Amino acid sequence: MTPSTQNDAWNAGDSYEAFMGRWSRKVASRFLPWLGAGETLDWLEVGCGTGALSATILARCNPRSLIGIEQSAGFVATAQQNVTDARAAFQLGDGQALPLDDNSRDVVTSALVLNFIPDIPKALSEMRRVARPGGAVAFYVWDYPGGGLEFVRAFWRAATALDPNASGFAENTRFQFCTPHGLTELAQAAGLQAIECTALEVPTVFEDFENYWRPFTLGTGPAPGYCVSLADDARERLREKLHGDLPRREDGAIALRAKAWAIKAVAV
Repeated sequence: MTPSTQNDAWNAGDSYEAFMGRWSRKVASRFLPWLGAGETLDWLEVGCGTGALSATILARCNPRSLIGIEQSAGFVATAQQNVTDARAAFQLGDGQALPLDDNSRDVVTSALVLNFIPDIPKALSEMRRVARPGGAVAFYVWDYPGGGLEFVRAFWRAATALDPNASGFAENTRFQFCTPHGLTELAQAAGLQAIECTALEVPTVFEDFENYWRPFTLGTGPAPGYCVSLADDARERLREKLHGDLPRREDGAIALRAKAWAIKAVAV
């Protein structure tokens, strides 16, 4: 484990829901209309997390079947609890070695996880292998280099002001390939065709500061992992700095935005 990944804790489904799940569902609702997949298809979601995209697929796309692969047992358990549709099945698995047959899925997709997979080219190769010829392979990741995930960027800006070493843990430092050019190159290298890229943007509105701050104290994800690793006094200094830095509306809400880059392509 490298220093930059030591805080990448992905295990507690409820904690992830509080930190990212609510925004994952919003961006999923923007992604699927753009993807434009047909009905009664066999879907695979790589890194399904707690089931945010899975639930949206089931609600909007009328799939014949949906398999969610996830390496966190805690996330699989939460997805199974959240998504009870009989067409869906969730199981432990590695995106770098998918436990599915060649040419067995019509749509293979991945939401907000590709940058955390150690061997991204291998994962994309696996996604292409599992897709049927002419099927869709698609994924999206947050626009980390462009500061598109504003509530996380604000956290790291404050953390780095107090602790310069924090910059090494920040996603904008670690995931500089999360750009249209970088993601398109990855798709091309995987042998995908007819590649398209678009931006998906959603509002992230926190009702008050505590609604913003509490998920960072739960330990699931790089920023929360860093937060809980701090001594109590250092964490309190970070809290106070964020409290002073973040913009407020008149009603006390903190209104920010989140932008992801999405790729869709055709498997051959």
